Amino acid sequence: MGLLRFRDWRSEHSMIPLRDNTRSETYPFVTKTIIYLNVAVFLWELSLGRQLPQAFVHYAIIPARYVHPHEAAESLGAFGNPFAAMLPFVTSMFLHGGWLHLLGNMWTLWIFGDNVEDRLGHGRFLFFYVGGGLAAGLVHVVTNGGSDVPTLGASGAIAAVMGAYFRFFPRARVEAIIPPFFFGPTIVLPAVVFLGFWFLLQFFNGAFSLVSSRTQFGGIAWWAHVGGFAFGLVVCLFARGRRRTPPPVIEL
Repeated sequence: MGLLRFRDWRSEHSMIPLRDNTRSETYPFVTKTIIYLNVAVFLWELSLGRQLPQAFVHYAIIPARYVHPHEAAESLGAFGNPFAAMLPFVTSMFLHGGWLHLLGNMWTLWIFGDNVEDRLGHGRFLFFYVGGGLAAGLVHVVTNGGSDVPTLGASGAIAAVMGAYFRFFPRARVEAIIPPFFFGPTIVLPAVVFLGFWFLLQFFNGAFSLVSSRTQFGGIAWWAHVGGFAFGLVVCLFARGRRRTPPPVIEL
C-alpha cells in the first residue's frame, strides 16, 4: 500500500533545523506530551505486523473516501457513522510511515513547539495544535480529492506551529544544515528567512504537483503543509500571547 506523508525529510530536499536561539520561560509540557504520544503510537504500529495496512485504512486520511465515498467504499469500505468519518483527521496526526518520518517530525516540533507553547500557554497551544492538524487535513482532502492513498503524519499540525513561530519570533535565529551535508557546515538564518523559504518550497511543489504526475511530486502532502502553515500564521495574527520583553536568547 502506498503512503502519503505529511513531510519526510528524505524527500523534501529542505534545510534541516538543528536549534533556535529563543529560550522558553515555561516548561513545554504539552509539546513533550505530544512527542511521547507520537512515539507510543509508532511503537503500536510496529506491533501490528501484517495488520498495519488495515489500520492505516481506518486511521489515516484517504481523500477519496470523503470526495467519492460510493466508489471508495467498494475497495476501502464505508464509514459506519459520522464519528468514524471524522476520526482519521485526528488519528492521522499521530501515525508515521517510518523511523525517519517520525524523528524528522518530532525534532522539528521540539525546536519550534516549546516557544509557541510558551507564547500561547499550555491549554491554548493544545487546541491550536489539534486545530492546525485538522485544517491541514481538510486542505489535503480538498486538493487531492481523487487520491485513495492513506495520508498520515504530524507535520500538518507542525506546519501550523511553524506558521505561529513565523508570526511570533521572526527575528529569532535558526541554525540548520543542508542535506546531504549532514556533518556541516551549518548555516544560521533569521527565522523569517528559514520558515519563509520552507513555506515557498511547499507552495511551489504543491502547485507543480497539481499539474504533474504523482511519481514526480508524490509522497508528500504539500498542500497540507501549506494549509497548516497558513492556519498557524493567520490564527496567531489575532492571538494574544504572553508578553516577553526582551525574549531570552541563546547565542548561536
